[in-house]
Amino acid sequence: MAAAVAIIEASVNRVSDSDSDVARAAAGDRGAFERVYRQHVNRVFSLCARMVSDRARAEELTQDVFVRAWEKLHLFRGESSFATWLHRLTVNVVLNARKVEGRQRSRYEESDDDAGMDSMPGVVGMPLAPGDLLDLEEAITRLPPGARRVFVLHDVEGYKHEEIAEMLGVTSGATKAQLHRARLLLREALNR
Repeated sequence: MAAAVAIIEASVNRVSDSDSDVARAAAGDRGAFERVYRQHVNRVFSLCARMVSDRARAEELTQDVFVRAWEKLHLFRGESSFATWLHRLTVNVVLNARKVEGRQRSRYEESDDDAGMDSMPGVVGMPLAPGDLLDLEEAITRLPPGARRVFVLHDVEGYKHEEIAEMLGVTSGATKAQLHRARLLLREALNR
């Protein structure tokens, strides 16, 4: 019994030490931020690695997360745990990085003069005509927020349902239902 009490007290002390380190780091204490970094770096890296499946890119993103955390730490209000706040920040940094990489990749692909078979009319995989693309984009923006988020993360960004569920804090069944709903609504909107 005494051992269990000691473990609980040590855990509570660690949490309060962590909270005080976060508060000191928010006030500009670099040593406290270094302790916060050491405490959370493995979890942040693990999340980044699952989201991008490239170790080197995950390491870069982990550093980006902590740079952003240092810049934004003054905005942490303590309404949730610091770990929860840092998790959300990590997801946002990774999603923003993927969005930027996608834009850069599409710019590179658009400037490629040799489009190959995809540029030939009537070939499967042919790019959408500009008017069709606008219709699809407009239909996506009209989706309900939950369905739109899941549709974009799954069908556009390529995340698995389990990853989306973790990012959004819902079950994978809920993401599957939202994706089904989004596809039905898009099909309906595009067939008009």
